[in-house]
Amino acid sequence: MTDLSTRNTIARKTAIVGIGATEFSKDSGRSELQLAVEATLAAISDAGLKPGDIDGMVTYSADTNPDIDIARAAGIGELTFFSRVHYGGGACCGTILQAVLAVATGVATNVVCYRAFNERSGNRFGAGVQNRPPVPSAENAQFAWYAPFGLLTPAQWVAMFTRRYMHQYGASGDDLGRVAVAGRDFASTNPKAWFYNKPITLEDHQNSRYIAEPLRLLDCCQESDGGQAVVVTTLDRARDLPNRPAIIAGVAQGAGEKQDMMTSYYRDNIAHLPEMALVARQIWEMSEVGVKDLSCAILYDAFTPFVLMQLEDFGFCPRGQAKDYVKDGNIGRGAKTPINTHGGQLGEAYIHGMNGIAEGVRQIRGTSPNQLDKVENVLVSSGTGVPTSAMVLTQD
Repeated sequence: MTDLSTRNTIARKTAIVGIGATEFSKDSGRSELQLAVEATLAAISDAGLKPGDIDGMVTYSADTNPDIDIARAAGIGELTFFSRVHYGGGACCGTILQAVLAVATGVATNVVCYRAFNERSGNRFGAGVQNRPPVPSAENAQFAWYAPFGLLTPAQWVAMFTRRYMHQYGASGDDLGRVAVAGRDFASTNPKAWFYNKPITLEDHQNSRYIAEPLRLLDCCQESDGGQAVVVTTLDRARDLPNRPAIIAGVAQGAGEKQDMMTSYYRDNIAHLPEMALVARQIWEMSEVGVKDLSCAILYDAFTPFVLMQLEDFGFCPRGQAKDYVKDGNIGRGAKTPINTHGGQLGEAYIHGMNGIAEGVRQIRGTSPNQLDKVENVLVSSGTGVPTSAMVLTQD
């Protein structure tokens, strides 16, 4: 493990100063590049900066929009730093870590992190990998272990972990449903959410069809079109800009032992997320913040069971007790530490977690559509079942 004293040299030295997004839809009617440019320009404007002030860009390896194309289209000019982070939604807060390292060390001044796609009207991730060319690479070899047996889609992969978790800890479909209901409740009062004014009940969840048992339709996140971007700079510069800075108190990445991409079935225990536990240890030490200090948490909710596992791996409750934690009303409206106050990827939109970062910033600023009182610290996590990342945002 890396000496965290080194990591602590970047704690609370940087901040998110701008957020921008397109609308979230099921058919954007425009290219992914245009979505990325729109979100980027909106974030730069929100930060009180001009395109020419940006000299760094970070995105996901899964994004189709190269930084130089966005820079050219948005009038950004020269870039002194550009980077991409792999592993789908696990890259979310990892992009922020890259930006933090760049601006804290002087490699760049102001860095845009972005994600944009037509994930509903274009390439639908949820459709599976059956049409992927059989290229004999290390990354593709893993599919030979389970694709011939019919495990082709993210829902099918996660169903395997879910079944084991339910067997090991006695969780039920109702427990998964409580996660979905809480997210949709917050989405129902968020005008930007796809499911605005559309709450669900636990009965609605239980009546939704199975996608891959034990996962039902309402256990699975949306497929969305849209773009989201944020701007990161040093805290000193942030204090001269218009918006209240969301200070990055801690940010980290992690890949666990015997890690695979969504299919880490060969571990001794597949009923939790070791990579997220690794990230949790890092950010708690780096930020000097703990669960008891959080005002809310934005947990990556591509699938409801992975929310339960995250509650345990971050330390909200002991291993195996997330079912009781959610049943007791600890994640929804009025809870001490509610989760996904924007509605999450289940209720607002699936933008690979970048919209969750934006919600964390809004809570710090005091501008969330479901604004909480006296927000001090916000946890934001990234993709689950993959090498991942997370961060803690805090007030200045």
